[in-house]
Amino acid sequence: MKDYINILKENDLKVTPQRLAILKYLDNNMTHPTADKIYRDLKKNNPSLSKTTVYNALEILKKHNIIQVLTISKSEQRYDSVGGYHHHFLCKNCGKLLDIDIQCPHLETVLNGKHQIDEVHGYFKGICEKCLKKN
Repeated sequence: MKDYINILKENDLKVTPQRLAILKYLDNNMTHPTADKIYRDLKKNNPSLSKTTVYNALEILKKHNIIQVLTISKSEQRYDSVGGYHHHFLCKNCGKLLDIDIQCPHLETVLNGKHQIDEVHGYFKGICEKCLKKN
């Protein structure tokens, strides 16, 4: 929990139980959950938690680049704890969203230029290995 407190303090954010719970949840659930999934799962142990509080906390964490929002499908946004630049693979069959550790060959060129990179997105869509084996 100390690491999450430090992350919030380093970003001049108020340390709240909700923000700490969301950071811990994202670290422990590398499934790229939606805001609704985060809310439903956290509400089980905190009945007074509101959906608005979860959405507001996610927005603040995103604004400070503590987490990232993935909009890989048109119907939903998913959340990921930022762990460096990486890409994602969405299975069109089961909906699973996986991290793909692929380095962009042009990233260094852009970083050494006169640009500031705030986000990098790389999405792959297809059928995951598990779904392929089922068929």
